[in-house]
Formats: sequence, C-alpha cells, structure tokens
Amino acid sequence: MGKKKIIIDTNNLISALGWEGPSKELFRQVIEKEHELFISVKQLTEIRRVIDYPKLGFTNDQKARFLEIISSVATIVETKTNLDIIKEDPDDNFLLECASEVNADYIISGDGHMKKLGQFRNTKIIKVSDFLKETSHSDFHF
Repeated sequence: MGKKKIIIDTNNLISALGWEGPSKELFRQVIEKEHELFISVKQLTEIRRVIDYPKLGFTNDQKARFLEIISSVATIVETKTNLDIIKEDPDDNFLLECASEVNADYIISGDGHMKKLGQFRNTKIIKVSDFLKETSHSDFHF
C-alpha cells in the first residue's frame, strides 16, 4: 500500500500534542512519512487558536515546537473553494475543502458531523482508531 493522503482534524492533532493514544500514534506515523498530511491555511489558523486555550495547559515551548513539527511534515494548502456541506458546524467545511482540492484518501475525525457524512467525494471519513486498524502493516500476507 502506498502513502495515503490524509487530513487530520484539529481535535486529533491537539490530542497528539498533549496525550498518549491513537492520535499520537497516527502523528508519529506522519512524522515517519508513512502518510502524507495536508492542512489548509484555515485549519492552521484554528490550530493556533485552539492550542492557546488555557484549559489545555500547553507551554509556549510545546506550542511552538508542535507548530514547527506540523509545518515541517504537512503540506500547507491555500484552499480556493468554499463549501457549505456541514450546516451544523460550518467550521468543519475547511476539512472538506482541503480534501476536495488535494484529492485526499482520508479525513480522520471523531466529530459527529463528519462521521455522519462517512464519505465526501472520493475521501473516506474515519475515526483515528479505525484508520490505524485499516492501514496497519501487521496484516500483511505473502
């Protein structure tokens, strides 16, 4: 299986920064270049806003390092489309816009509005744990 073009929602990226678990494992795989990560400029703006939430308790060094890593491993996309697919949470549309423009294989999100879609054009919308199972190398057979 070749590299998959993926978009990871902001919640999963923030989880990768702060806590052990499936999101951190996925981000490790991105860093090891097992998958190709795409992030729109709109999402990058959201990430910068969210990591500043006081309740998350990230230090300035942690925030700067995380943004530095994202910038080095992700392809940043200036999207040109403006979609209005997800009415309940219009901010999530930037994930669909990016997926559409880069022809992503997956959007990885646990968000209810995204999961309800299940698929957008050629992009499968999937939870991080399901993505890790689906793309696991451990089920390789000769």
